[in-house]
Amino acid sequence: MSKDSFTEVTTQSWVSRIGQSLKGVIFGAILLIAAFPLQFWNEGRAVDRAKALEEGAAVVVSASAESILPANEGKLVHLIGRATTEEVLADAEFPVSVTAIKLSREVEMFQWKEESHAETREKLGGGTETVTTYTYTKAWSSSLIDASQFRQPEGHKNPASMPYASRHYQASRVDLGAFRLNQSLIGRLNRFESFDLGGEYAEAPPRMAGKKVALQGDTFYLGWNPSNPQIGDLRVSFKTVMPAPVSIVSQQRGNSFVPYVTKTGEIELLEYGETSAAGMFKGAQESNAMLTWVLRGVGFLLMFVGVKLVLDPLRTLGVVVPLIGNIIGFGTGIVAFVLAASLSLITIAIAWIFYRPLLGVALLVAGLGVPLTLKFMRRGADAPAPTGG
Repeated sequence: MSKDSFTEVTTQSWVSRIGQSLKGVIFGAILLIAAFPLQFWNEGRAVDRAKALEEGAAVVVSASAESILPANEGKLVHLIGRATTEEVLADAEFPVSVTAIKLSREVEMFQWKEESHAETREKLGGGTETVTTYTYTKAWSSSLIDASQFRQPEGHKNPASMPYASRHYQASRVDLGAFRLNQSLIGRLNRFESFDLGGEYAEAPPRMAGKKVALQGDTFYLGWNPSNPQIGDLRVSFKTVMPAPVSIVSQQRGNSFVPYVTKTGEIELLEYGETSAAGMFKGAQESNAMLTWVLRGVGFLLMFVGVKLVLDPLRTLGVVVPLIGNIIGFGTGIVAFVLAASLSLITIAIAWIFYRPLLGVALLVAGLGVPLTLKFMRRGADAPAPTGG
């Protein structure tokens, strides 16, 4: 056993594994049940978003950001301009101030970190032996690591608190030509860049939080020796969102904007750079499609894991002989995959029948066809070969 790592060996009996797998059935059922409303909601969300974007693309009008036209009041407008502000954002504890849309202070502390690696081996009789290796390293972390929860806290103590926390500042007023951006549009301005602490910031405070302060590039270092950090030392850096050209699509309301309400949802878009209205709606449709597929994947994964946990007791019963348990486990994995794929298609189909009937019926046929196809394939494989006359 080395100074910063140790190994622990634990065993679990076959009876205990059966009990654990039965508890897993309950959790698996919860995952399986949760997957159905998630997938149904996702399809409805996707359709509503697509319809809202289609409606918006049909009525949007392009306008100049340099003047406010009363004729566009209440309309969905597309504007291109430079998002600017005159506000000076100042950090409350460090000597940093800048004219920017956003200022972010990022604080990291040098701390002990625990990592674990476990290897489990099944034994004849159904029990298991798990060898877990815990390794302790020193690393920078933006969040406080609770060393009391370590498997071996002795000799790996971290500070109980961070003297400085990460902070975020945002300008209350950001202009786009003659217009003023609302808070939701300002919130979408998130192109952060590192803030150079050189020049007027070269003179760092001599001490903060009882530690010596040194300036290293764009970072305040709080500690005695930056080349040899100690537990509890801090690194503080800053990032800013500066004025930049942007394109927006939103509803004109006076000299500002509000989200545009369609029959199926709201529209408010912002992109960096100069992008046409058609390009912005195309990008929004692509983002909607990507999110839809991501959530479909999440729903499928929930179903797969849920079914696998529900079937896991069958494998646990067979692990008295590890080889048999592995064969059963492989079989239940295939069954879980087929069921999850079929149930996902059926759920999506039902949702589409509700939202878009023609496509829904096609998906429903496909979903029911997965298990039926496998059934006929198995029958064909089991059929006796013809004999010669």
